[in-house]
Amino acid sequence: MAIPAAPAAAVVPVRRVRRRSWRPWTFIGPFMLVFALVFLAPIAYSIFISLFRDQMVGGSVFVGLENYSRALSDPQFWSALGRVSVFLLVQVPVMLGISLFVAMAVDSARLYGSNFFRISIFLPYAVPAVVAALMWGFMYGTRFGLVGNINDAFGISLPAPLSPEFVLLAIGNIVTWEFVGYNMLIFYSALRVIPASLYEAAEIDGAGQWRVVRSIKLPAIRGALVIATIFSIIGSFQLFNEPSILQSLAPNAITTYFTPNLYAYNLSFSGQQYNYAATVAIIMGLVTMVVAYAVQLRGMRREA
Repeated sequence: MAIPAAPAAAVVPVRRVRRRSWRPWTFIGPFMLVFALVFLAPIAYSIFISLFRDQMVGGSVFVGLENYSRALSDPQFWSALGRVSVFLLVQVPVMLGISLFVAMAVDSARLYGSNFFRISIFLPYAVPAVVAALMWGFMYGTRFGLVGNINDAFGISLPAPLSPEFVLLAIGNIVTWEFVGYNMLIFYSALRVIPASLYEAAEIDGAGQWRVVRSIKLPAIRGALVIATIFSIIGSFQLFNEPSILQSLAPNAITTYFTPNLYAYNLSFSGQQYNYAATVAIIMGLVTMVVAYAVQLRGMRREA
């Protein structure tokens, strides 16, 4: 009796799974689209209109780099740039120094009520810049504010903080009050990731607190110092909110070209010079980028 042969196993075709390289774009595509619309497109449009000039006869005329040549020879632009440069050289080191000192004090665990102190220092950063400028502008007032009340109470005559001689210091005080807590948080976060073994080794070697600060803490947070410095440089060159709000309280001290951003704003919305305003904004963007990159490059070299 013949035994029937077993049926042959059915051959199932193997389907090759093709990796689609476009799938990552489904995740980053929406971000890139928004980034292009709200960041790249305005920059491209600003560069485009900076190459033109509106005329009463003939409309918009292509002038090439003429607007840039005009800006580089504009005394008002150089006055504004020099003012924010002085502000940067004075205010930023003071602010970062206070922030670093506060961060060290909180991290030392010797400060009584450190949690409350940390929150209190950071709280001004939560106040909007407009509200902070209005609040400090009221206190700076010699007729209705805190300075005026002190003058009346003690029969003295304190200098007006919003006078042309002191208005830049007054704005620097507002900015420092706003951002000390923000930079303190950056430094404090960097201090918290330092390994405890380094402190234990320093204690075994007999190192004091100042030696620990110089040899362990400061080198360990150098990257955070560079980041905070870059952010502060960018913020200084973009100074706008505080002088813009205080301008109505001190019109004789804060001119329309007090800072480059305020100058570009007034050129655009008050003078209807959109092309020249775009030129000023682009030049300030390039200056900010160069200075920030130089600081970052120097910080990276010292880190290496």
